[in-house]
Amino acid sequence: MKAAVYRGVNQIRCEDVPIPETGPSEVLVNIQACGLCQSDIKKILYPICEPPRIFGHEMAGVVARVGEGVTNFAMGDRVAVMHHIPCLDCAHCRNECFSMCDTYREITTTAGFVPSGGGYSEYICVPEHIVNHGIIPLPDDISFETATFIEPVNCCLKAMEKIKIDSGEKVLVLGAGPMGLLFVKLLRSFGTTPVVSELMDSRRERAIEVGAELAVNPTHKNAIQDIIDATSGMGADAAILAVPNLKAAEFAFAAVRKGGRILFFAEFPNETTLPLSPNFLYRSEISLHGSYSSSFKLQALSADLIFSRSIEVTDLISDEFSLDQMPLAVEKATNPDERTMKILLRP
Repeated sequence: MKAAVYRGVNQIRCEDVPIPETGPSEVLVNIQACGLCQSDIKKILYPICEPPRIFGHEMAGVVARVGEGVTNFAMGDRVAVMHHIPCLDCAHCRNECFSMCDTYREITTTAGFVPSGGGYSEYICVPEHIVNHGIIPLPDDISFETATFIEPVNCCLKAMEKIKIDSGEKVLVLGAGPMGLLFVKLLRSFGTTPVVSELMDSRRERAIEVGAELAVNPTHKNAIQDIIDATSGMGADAAILAVPNLKAAEFAFAAVRKGGRILFFAEFPNETTLPLSPNFLYRSEISLHGSYSSSFKLQALSADLIFSRSIEVTDLISDEFSLDQMPLAVEKATNPDERTMKILLRP
């Protein structure tokens, strides 16, 4: 089969590799579409993982083979596949901190090399644990492209839950890339008023189109005051950092009201440090949160929001690339032009 194989920092190429073997209770899925995520891009551009690897985790495809003992899926089923699922029994899981679970981190789908996702390939092997809890059947009217958003929507829902977003609140989203715009769509659908901070003119315009009440350029001298004015003079109730930028973090601290919440959603480079006065938190009672990956308990809600078309997602897709164009896809995502949004890989 064809796969985009990571061979070292910024070295990824399309290769012929063996189709992964499947054993009892496992399922082989023929991938039809896989989203290009910033977390995958970081693993390609920085020495985070040992090669060889096949990345990609926002996956949808067709069941091509079922192992002995599999009764809930059959060849030809159209499915979305989660790349990892928690054990549901450890201390982390009992506290609903699923992404810290050892099983969540260690048992994943694979395309043949060290398990790491595998969606940038023609086939993946789904282990028993994920077959039982992490394969989602697709309705006939839901495209594979649409289904690739189940996992990223889940990630956004988890972040919103962590900072207890409530209807009627005004929420600042920093960064209006594909994930930032997903936040805007979800926040609007849950009855909140999203406002946006974004450098690119085209992305600010897009944010307004998909539901933001206001979109400011953070480099303009009145940008913070504009946010405060749009929030009845108080500042935003909460802020979500959907871009890994220290200036954006500083903007969030200035634009959130006293007693507000700030959530770090985008992953920063490891060497990044955040200068912060403890007394600022103490006196303003601002709460800081982090949110990594998805939540098992939100898996069904994420799928339902997409299947019911409560939010539209395919309008965020700007580009599709084949596996042999993977370097071009990464370049496009890291150096976006005015129209670049969500990028899909089509094996």
